[in-house]
Amino acid sequence: MTPCFRYRSNSLHAEDVALKAIADAVGTPFYCYSTAALTGNYSAITRSFSSSDHLLCYSVKANSNQAVLKTLAGLGAGADIVSQGELHRALAAGMPAERTVFSGVGKTREEMIFALGHNILCFNIESKCELVLLNEIAVAAGRRAPVAIRINPDIDAGTHEKISTGRARDKFGISWRDAQEIYAYAASMPMLEIKGIDMHIGSQILELEPFETACRLMAKLVVKLRGQGHAIEHVDIGGGLGIAYRDSDREPETIEDYSALVRRIFEPLKCRIILEPGRFIAGNAGVLVTRVIYIKHSGVFHFVIVDAAMNDLARPALYDVSHEIRPVIEPDPRRRIMTADVVGPVCESGDCLAKNYSLPEPKSGDLLAIMCTGAYGAVLSGTYNTRRLVSEVLVHQDRFSVVRERLSYEAIIDLDALADWQS
Repeated sequence: MTPCFRYRSNSLHAEDVALKAIADAVGTPFYCYSTAALTGNYSAITRSFSSSDHLLCYSVKANSNQAVLKTLAGLGAGADIVSQGELHRALAAGMPAERTVFSGVGKTREEMIFALGHNILCFNIESKCELVLLNEIAVAAGRRAPVAIRINPDIDAGTHEKISTGRARDKFGISWRDAQEIYAYAASMPMLEIKGIDMHIGSQILELEPFETACRLMAKLVVKLRGQGHAIEHVDIGGGLGIAYRDSDREPETIEDYSALVRRIFEPLKCRIILEPGRFIAGNAGVLVTRVIYIKHSGVFHFVIVDAAMNDLARPALYDVSHEIRPVIEPDPRRRIMTADVVGPVCESGDCLAKNYSLPEPKSGDLLAIMCTGAYGAVLSGTYNTRRLVSEVLVHQDRFSVVRERLSYEAIIDLDALADWQS
C-alpha cells in the first residue's frame, strides 16, 4: 500500500484526508487520487534518469482527468497520446505540443491534420499506409512531419494477453525485420522528417529481461539505421513497468534498476531517451471507494454486493486482475474473516470486482477501498445499465476537491435525442 494511503486512528486516509469524510461529502462510489503519490512517482522516474538526456511523456490513456494532467504538467511532463481527444486534453491541461508524441495504429486524417497543425514533437508511425497518409497531409500543409517508426521486436513480455503489444501477432508496430526497408521508404517521402525510433512491448511488466532484450535489439537498429544515413535523434522506449496490485504480489523491478539498464544500453549512442509511463505514475496514486449494499449467502457461496460495478472499474472483468480491497474503517481484529466474491449491481455475471476474496466480514453500509485503481480505472468507466458515471476526487495534503462530477440521470438521458419524426 502506497504511503499516501494509510490508516490513521483506524480510518484509511488519502494523505491527510479521511476517505470516510469524502464519502460523506460526495457519496459513493468515487475515485480518489493523491497529489503526493502522483508527484512522488513522477519524481522517482525523473531522478533515476537525471544523468541522461530524457523526456517523460506521460501516457494519457492511463488516467486522463484534467486535474491529474495539470498536476503532471506542472512537474514538466509531456504527453503520450493515442487520439485527437487526448491531445485536446493534454493541451488543455498545459502539456505542450512540443513535448507530445502521438502513438496508435489507427490515426485518422483528421487527427493527423490536427496534431501536425499543433506542431507535436513526433508521430510514432505503425504502418506503411500511415506513412503515406501523413506525407500527403504534410505536403498539403506545406509543413514537414516529424516521425519515428514503432518497431515490433517480437518479444513476449510475459504479461496478460490483452496488454501484450510487442509480439509479431500483436497489431502494433512494424516488424524489426522490416525496419531498414521501412526507414528507407520513409526517407523517400519529401515531407517526412525522421527523428527517432520507437517501441512498446506491453504493460504491467514485472521483469527486466524483456526490456533488456528489446532495448538491445533497438540499439543495434539505431547503429544500422544511422549507418544508412538516417538521423536517429531519440529512442522512445515506451512504458510498461508494472506495479504491485496486492500486498501478496511479487514486487516489480525498481525504477532505479530499470533506468540503469536503459542508460547502460542507450547512453553510448548519445540518443535522447523518451519514456511513456502511465500505470507506474498513476496506478497506486488512486483508490476506488465503494459502499457495501448487502451480504448475500447462497449455500456455500458468499457475495459482498457493493455499489461500484464493472462499469466503474472494468479491469477485473477485462484483465482478470485482483486488486487489494481494504475496509475504510479498520475492523475489530476479532471480526470473522470471510471468503466471498465482491460483486456490483450490474446485470452481468462478469460484474465481479474480486473473486474468492478473503476479508473481514463487512456489514451493510461499510465502506471498502479498492486499491491501486488510479490507472485504467475511471478512464474505462461508462454508464452501462444507466448507472451514473463515477465521480473523481483529488486530494492535496488536508484538502480535497471533486475533479469530475457524478453525472445526473437527466444528463445521461440528455445525451440522446429523439428522431426527427418522434414528437
